[in-house]
Amino acid sequence: MNGGRRRSSAQIIELFDRYVIGNYKRFPVCLVRGEGSYVWDAEGNRYLDLFPGWGCNLLGHCPPRVVQAVREQVGELIHVPNTWYMEAQGLLAQALSLRSFGGQCFFCNSGAEAVEAAIKLARLWGKPQRYKIIAMLNSFHGRTFGALSATGQAKYHHGFEPMLPGFRHVPFGDADAVADAIDDETCAILVEPVQGEGGVRIAPEGYLRALRELADRHQLVLIFDEVQTGMGRTGKWFAYQHWEVEPDIMTLAKGLAGGVAAGAMIAKRELAQRLQPGMHAATFGGNPIACRAALATVETIEEQGLLERAAAIGERFRHHLQSLQARCPLVREIRILGAMIGIELQEDGNGIVQRCLERRLLVNCTQQTVIRLLPALTITDEQIDEGCRILEEVLLEAAERDAVAAS
Repeated sequence: MNGGRRRSSAQIIELFDRYVIGNYKRFPVCLVRGEGSYVWDAEGNRYLDLFPGWGCNLLGHCPPRVVQAVREQVGELIHVPNTWYMEAQGLLAQALSLRSFGGQCFFCNSGAEAVEAAIKLARLWGKPQRYKIIAMLNSFHGRTFGALSATGQAKYHHGFEPMLPGFRHVPFGDADAVADAIDDETCAILVEPVQGEGGVRIAPEGYLRALRELADRHQLVLIFDEVQTGMGRTGKWFAYQHWEVEPDIMTLAKGLAGGVAAGAMIAKRELAQRLQPGMHAATFGGNPIACRAALATVETIEEQGLLERAAAIGERFRHHLQSLQARCPLVREIRILGAMIGIELQEDGNGIVQRCLERRLLVNCTQQTVIRLLPALTITDEQIDEGCRILEEVLLEAAERDAVAAS
């Protein structure tokens, strides 16, 4: 379209301003290439990415086995509808079932779609009387209307009210509040074992077990949203395995297919059988490309020992960040589970993100004050050290500026 000449970032931004709806707040950089934990912009500048693909690039940018699987599959079969059988989809369902709790899979394209499927299945279970779902404050489940209604953050509801009826929100980590919210119309409990967008808040000890007991006592469906935590992010295949508490339904996406769009809902067989033909579908869900990419992701994680690596990544970040916390008054709290890292600050963190970008380090801020890192499981120790050094410099400089301003 442009004679083989690559446009500059400024030219691409101009193109977006004219033709793309501005519903995203974008950094003024156009990324054109990625490899591992590095990305390059249109001008050839290299960035260290500690938040690759919003957590979707679990194996880093362009992981070789995933790239090869996609290339092979594109040359064989790109898409067929789910009215036909596909070997890759069956093999992926088997792989996920065997590594989790033995359930059956429904495939879709995103976390929000997976949550929508879980909501529908839970309501099918509760019919005819029970339809209410207890979800958590500070949670995030997606942008579609069911998932948005389940999300316990008013800022995402603003402008779209009224939300769908049937959702009640209680504080995360408070099992007594869940118990108090259960009534004769309740059908399910929906929770993230670690609240990601909510600030990397980890379920307290005993909390998931208490929810399991409540669900069993009241015959409720227990749903774990593992869209961000699944596929080895926390050092286990799925975060719930840290607490040895099984859900009835689990949702997956983000890192499921190594950066290729894919989502899944896994449900125990007795639940799954309620979802009959015609009740739910996803046109592109479980397509051959996504399934081959996901299988390659599973293979990569196992062959490279990346579950153990996730735990080691967390400990290396912990070492750096605890040392920083002792010297930097801006750091209020550090929360880490595997390669899922939250650094809560005493002030707004968006300026920190911008200053890191200026030093070609990519990080994220959520909940205004939490620097969130979701590094690739393939990140090297040297890259961790480099990223922590830059982050340390930025935070110490910010603390010094604050001290000067206050004096």
